[in-house]
Amino acid sequence: MLEEVRIQGLGVIDDAVLELSPGLTVVTGETGAGKTMVVTGLGLLFGGRADPQRVRPGAGRAVVEGRLTVPEGGRVATRVLEAGGDIDDDVLILNRTVSAEGRSRATLGGRSAPVSLLAYLADDLVAVHGQSDQQRLLRAERQRSSLDRFAGDDLVKVLKRYSVAYRRHREVAAELEELVERARERAQEADLLRFGVEEITAAEPVPGEDAELSAEETRLAHADGLRVASTTAHEALTGDPAAADVQADVVGLLSAARQAVASVSEHDEDLASIGSRLDEASYIITDAATELASYAESVEADPARLAVVQERRALLTQLARKYGETTDEMLAWAENASARLSELDGDDERIEELRAEVEESAADMVEAAGELTEIREAAAERFGEAVTEELTALAMPHARVSVRITTGEEFGPHGRDEVELLLAPHPGSAPLPLHKGASGGELSRVMLAIEVVFAGADPVPTFVFDEVDAGVGGKAAVEIGRRLARLARRAQVIVVTHLPQVAAFADAHLVVEKSTEGLVTESGVVRLDRDGRVRELSRMLAGLEDSELGRAHAEELLGNADPDRAYPRA
Repeated sequence: MLEEVRIQGLGVIDDAVLELSPGLTVVTGETGAGKTMVVTGLGLLFGGRADPQRVRPGAGRAVVEGRLTVPEGGRVATRVLEAGGDIDDDVLILNRTVSAEGRSRATLGGRSAPVSLLAYLADDLVAVHGQSDQQRLLRAERQRSSLDRFAGDDLVKVLKRYSVAYRRHREVAAELEELVERARERAQEADLLRFGVEEITAAEPVPGEDAELSAEETRLAHADGLRVASTTAHEALTGDPAAADVQADVVGLLSAARQAVASVSEHDEDLASIGSRLDEASYIITDAATELASYAESVEADPARLAVVQERRALLTQLARKYGETTDEMLAWAENASARLSELDGDDERIEELRAEVEESAADMVEAAGELTEIREAAAERFGEAVTEELTALAMPHARVSVRITTGEEFGPHGRDEVELLLAPHPGSAPLPLHKGASGGELSRVMLAIEVVFAGADPVPTFVFDEVDAGVGGKAAVEIGRRLARLARRAQVIVVTHLPQVAAFADAHLVVEKSTEGLVTESGVVRLDRDGRVRELSRMLAGLEDSELGRAHAEELLGNADPDRAYPRA
């Protein structure tokens, strides 16, 4: 709900503050006082087009600031927080500035925001119906959603069922389309994978085989050197018994050293310790000599085996360029490729399954869409009759509102119906879209009738009407006021009016006052108490604030309107 709006430098308004309340608030004032600027300011606040010519001469810029309450966790609050704005105790501050040069700036919750965001949020905050601003219910999508809410729970249940079928159909159809369109790509992918798997399978690589072959190749390539080195080392440790000139060997020298130390070690513990280390060294050298002898016997030059190993390594190297650097990676690639081949080979079966699912979900969707159309057509008839009845009381007795529902071939998130509100202003005239079938003043009354019928079904919290009573008077004006009061029981309603019959139904009455000083006209907004309302209604009735007859008539209007007010004590 709007709590307060401040307007500065806009048209004839220098600085004015509107303190707004729940229920019906009317704005009145003399001609030229700036009543329309109030609606213009509200339009700017909610993303309306900025006209630099509306900036007050000498002001440099026009500023409109609004304070409104928004429910925590609602769509508006969520969007504001996403944009970086702040909401303090459910209170949101909006600001719009328009310079005389045409530059426009907006802030949302203390954070700069694009003007388009204000317009986006306005859909959930306010509905403005003025001579030049009837956009909200003129949009086809808004008309459809409003009619759906008017239709009630029966449509909600069917729409939920339709939405499930619609989403499922889109998902399945998209998957099917992708599989069918990619059939050639999948076939090419399968051929490549199959070739790779067959190539690896034919090679029969073993985990770790490449490392083992590399080591074996190195050993075979250096067999002679390895055998000479091991034999030489063995002879150095133990000597060569077949040699004619036996040289001293490590084992013999160690044995002599051990014997020398052992003969006297009992006389000194330190020497005994050295003797133990010599024993240990002797054991180690003896073992090493034995292993060297065994190794030297095992090393054989085998050119045939070397050729086999090199050929095998060349094959694995060739495969490694395609499928992985090691045999482990090749085997992993083959495993993954086999799994992917299973998926690709199973796509044909999946395509058939998806085609069946597409047909099934399409049938469910068509059935639910047909039910939606039937419910909408029934609701449209009720709605048209209700609005037409309202128009009769609003001095448009010959006008008729109807709803045209066109069922197309394309399915959307809400069915395949296009909803359009039509108006036939006179008997025999062809029904036309709302904005083509009525003048500005008539359109405001049509919108009032529609909003009254939609009341409770449309969740917008604030309505603004400008010149809704244009061209009417007497009983019709009273009926307009009564319907505005009825609408105000469910939402906040702000009305700019020049008719006392309408103003009498207000829960809060604001008057735009003007003062002329030289060539500059300034306007301010004053909230009236009961006595002030009597004087203002008297002025509107008779042109004289203190006319006894005018005051009596004003009191009578207020008294007659009391039972219809949303807040009778206000």
